[in-house]
Amino acid sequence: MTESAAPKLPVSPKMTYFNPEPAELKAWALEMPNAKQTDFGAPNVTTRVLARSKGSTYIATDDPSKHSDQCMSKADFAAWSKKQNDYIADKEMVVIDGYIGNDAAFRTPTRLIIEKANANIAGMQQQLYYPFDFDGQGAGYGNQVKLTEFENESARGTYAESFKPELTVIYTPNLKAEGCPDDRLIAVDLEAGVTRVFNSDYFGESKKGGLRMWNKLVYDRGGLSLHAGSKIIPVGDQNKVALIIGLSGTGKTTTTFTSQNESKPVQDDFVALMPGGKVYSTENGCFAKTYGLDPDFEPAIYNAVNQPEAYLENVSANDAGKVDYFDESYTKNGRATFTMNKVAGAGDAREIEHADVMLILNRNEDIIPGVAKLDAAQAAAYFMLGETKGTAAGGAAEEGKSLRVPGTNPFFPLQHAQQANRLRELLETCPLEVYVLNTGRVGGPEGKDGSKKVKIPHSSAIVKGIAEGTIQWTEDADFGYQVASAIPGVEDKDLDILQPRKLYEAQGRMDEYNKKVATLKQERTEFLAKWKGLESTIADAVK
Repeated sequence: MTESAAPKLPVSPKMTYFNPEPAELKAWALEMPNAKQTDFGAPNVTTRVLARSKGSTYIATDDPSKHSDQCMSKADFAAWSKKQNDYIADKEMVVIDGYIGNDAAFRTPTRLIIEKANANIAGMQQQLYYPFDFDGQGAGYGNQVKLTEFENESARGTYAESFKPELTVIYTPNLKAEGCPDDRLIAVDLEAGVTRVFNSDYFGESKKGGLRMWNKLVYDRGGLSLHAGSKIIPVGDQNKVALIIGLSGTGKTTTTFTSQNESKPVQDDFVALMPGGKVYSTENGCFAKTYGLDPDFEPAIYNAVNQPEAYLENVSANDAGKVDYFDESYTKNGRATFTMNKVAGAGDAREIEHADVMLILNRNEDIIPGVAKLDAAQAAAYFMLGETKGTAAGGAAEEGKSLRVPGTNPFFPLQHAQQANRLRELLETCPLEVYVLNTGRVGGPEGKDGSKKVKIPHSSAIVKGIAEGTIQWTEDADFGYQVASAIPGVEDKDLDILQPRKLYEAQGRMDEYNKKVATLKQERTEFLAKWKGLESTIADAVK
């Protein structure tokens, strides 16, 4: 026995495995009855739950006025906690410790406690946390700080004595929350820094469990958490840093990893934006959507996924383990995790002095231009509008539907007006250019005559033009923002995706266009008016 005792947990499992090595976690994952091995050696797990469960997510509070999303009382949270603790007393659990963020000045020690029966979730989360023994200089496991080995029968592996989690996710995928929507529950106690997950085996609840609580931590420190990827784009002898904001499945990861000027992807899903434009990262890996993954258009993601260290979730594969990224018969929301060191040329947020560009993705299909340049008030307004099309990442309740999700961040746990107000404040402290990018279509849905798709090469040319300052702009007569009249790399035949009014004019559809403009302005005004506390200058920017 060592002189140190095992770390104190908020639960008392039958047996606990502290920070197993990646190879051990992978072996456990492959033993799961719903797991198969791909032909390139990665575990591929088929889950019961196919997307995040927003309708089953509650903030624990006795003051619901502080939150925009649904709440439960602290007493109810305590009752559910006891039920989960009692269940865990008879279970084998795995503890995964790590950091959200890699900057020594802004990293948050975080812990996942998960049933061993769902070892794939533990393995996937281990890839996304910066490791608990991370010394701030590099990634990976090793004796970089003092480690204590436990030799008793209830724990094995190694544990860093100094690790004290600020955030904890306690996860029981196989315990039903009877009486809750779908018998499922994600209960979030922001004050205690604890999230409890019941009856979902979808990995996203682990990932978002920590990041949702981290959202509040960033806000309390004077910044804003952004549901955003980030990349460094070389331009001459300078680097331009772009933040790519978007709802899951709308092109955020694709836009982040698509290369312009040998750009470096830095972060896939969440960053902290602080006064002066300082950016902090969150994750040491990526949880990428795999549906439609094509090596010709997304080689960085494809190569990172197709290797034995990856974890796949709900990806179609035959009996021989050959995957099919275009088969949607089970779900379009197939996913994979991988560590950023599997991405050639990936960058580090600690290299970033400040952000230069913010891109707000809007997957639309009618009159939103391929790109629009916004002033500060418009930027906060369109950020608050969070307009897009729902995808399979949000489940059947969202897929294919027109949505407005403030900040395109369904995980912000406070009042949503605080997001836009804080962004407006931050824009006053840094010269951040803000744009809306349409990653969908112009002129109507797929199959409609005259509709045009905004393709990945179009979006890439737009991002390159923004970084290099080579886009020619003109004011849009209907909405007051700037639209592009010419972009290097976008052919003349596709210029009407940059100015939808011209597409509708050329097709004799101006009555339809004008009705859409009027309807959109009215809907936007009504949407912004309903958020208590939103600054009037932001609401007025869409009138």
